[in-house]
Amino acid sequence: MDMRWDLTPLYESFDSREFKDDYTKIDMLLQKCGDAMDAAKECDAPALKSALLAQQQLMELLYRVYPFVSLNISVDARNPEALTYHDRLNAKMAAVQTLTARFMKWVGTAGDLAAVIESDDYLKEHAFIIREAASKARYMLDANVEEALAQMAVNASSAWSMLRGQIEATLTGDVVINGESQTLPLPMLRNLAMDSDAAVRKAAYEAELECYQKVELPVSYCLNSIKGESLTVCAMRGYESPLAQIVENSRCDMQTLTSMLNAMEEALPAFWDYLKAKAKLLGHKGGLPFYDMFAPVAESDMRYTYEESRKFLVDNFRSFSDELADFVDNAFQNRWIDAEPREGKRGGAFCANLHPIRQSRVLANFDGSFNNVLTLAHELGHAYHGHCLNDVSILNADYPMPLAETASIFNETLIAELAIKQAGEDERFALIEHQLQNATQIIVDIFSRYLFETHVFNVRADHGLSVEELKEAMLSAQKKAYGDGLDHDWLHPYMWICKTHYYFPENHFYNWPYAFGLLFGMGVYARYEERGKAFIPEYKELLAATGSATIADVAARAGIDVRDIEFWRKSLGTIKKNIELFCEMAEKRSK
Repeated sequence: MDMRWDLTPLYESFDSREFKDDYTKIDMLLQKCGDAMDAAKECDAPALKSALLAQQQLMELLYRVYPFVSLNISVDARNPEALTYHDRLNAKMAAVQTLTARFMKWVGTAGDLAAVIESDDYLKEHAFIIREAASKARYMLDANVEEALAQMAVNASSAWSMLRGQIEATLTGDVVINGESQTLPLPMLRNLAMDSDAAVRKAAYEAELECYQKVELPVSYCLNSIKGESLTVCAMRGYESPLAQIVENSRCDMQTLTSMLNAMEEALPAFWDYLKAKAKLLGHKGGLPFYDMFAPVAESDMRYTYEESRKFLVDNFRSFSDELADFVDNAFQNRWIDAEPREGKRGGAFCANLHPIRQSRVLANFDGSFNNVLTLAHELGHAYHGHCLNDVSILNADYPMPLAETASIFNETLIAELAIKQAGEDERFALIEHQLQNATQIIVDIFSRYLFETHVFNVRADHGLSVEELKEAMLSAQKKAYGDGLDHDWLHPYMWICKTHYYFPENHFYNWPYAFGLLFGMGVYARYEERGKAFIPEYKELLAATGSATIADVAARAGIDVRDIEFWRKSLGTIKKNIELFCEMAEKRSK
């Protein structure tokens, strides 16, 4: 089976007439959006409807053109055509940002906005985003300033982000495996962290750090520049901080975030117990060295070919619904997935939902491990989320970051739970350990990233951080989050280079949404366990509403109060039970 995706449903090539025609139309539609506002003396119902329809047309086009470019770059960082168009599109996206800011200020001038919305069915369909635009108007600057900021970002934060991505995608490392020296792309090197041979894991970890050491200076400039720009722009707009901005833009609130973070911090000692139990199994005294974080601790023959992973996922998703199973099978059949690791391809995994063609594309780096099978399940959850939004307007399909993980965590939990039930003793132990591995990354490591990014912003307000300051800040954050669960002589000082999320110019603190997603997704899954098949229509409705409601309102559809710390404690309590079970099983194995 072909492990590379097919992008032709978007466009045949950069040279195709369709791509070139659509690329040319972008400027025309940008002008149309501006003209719709210029033509109106005031923001009344006809003018607002005209402006929104123009924006809908523009978004339908952009969400074909831009993904075609970025998806090509993600699997071939040196693609010259894609890189050229990416630079050009960044300039056009700056114009989109200017237009968005102008729209917000314009909607903010409407007199009786409620009456305007109620006067037209199309406006009622988009009521939430209209009110949201009016609310954000207070943070918008003068039109000429907004335009200047957007244009400058193309050659500032966006360019620094692009540079960091290029550096990562072209990194290779030298490692000795079974006496043979090999040069591997960074994603393949990082996959060796799950190797069954301790010597290979340690060698790969050391080779990975050497990779980062070679690029630490330019990447430190990328990070400092992106964070510095954000601090300046946040202050100009009147936000209290970059965190306050991202919380509001995520349709969340500080009470919800604080409740979740407090519950996470309370639960950290339980995770330390898990890490120490794993360390003991692997023959370490005290805490676990970072290079053994993903080490297998039980004999298991759970290896899969790409075709076998497809069958495993489809068969198991069918227990939930035929619709989900058929959807996943279709994604494999029609080559929505690029799973082959190769040089020039970015590491990790992601899903891009392509609303205009009612499809998605998933990037993964598949090596046959069960972890990679779960990664596919996770990313296909994102794709299913997009599927549930296919029937809503593209303007109502843009959901906030914390809710982005709902369907992916649901999928991953469903597959893991079913696999545990089907497994023998050794495989069951391995699967529970994998769940805890994943939860540790999303709770403990995410907490360390939150601490690190908070520190970086605090210091960056005074001066740019040196490489040594960044490394020390990362080590300090890891020590606080991991406690004595990790061996402090073997941490990862370069995690600030490894994690791409620090370099998203518009999405700072893209860490806590993962923790939110895990715990919220587990809460949603618990509702499914309580209600069974009757919950499926509600689940689909919940996913379809994620682009047109606040987080609190979406959660309420599943009977969840995200502002209540008890909800977060309950979700974490489920993980704690698995930790207790793991520690009991590990103790028996160590005797």
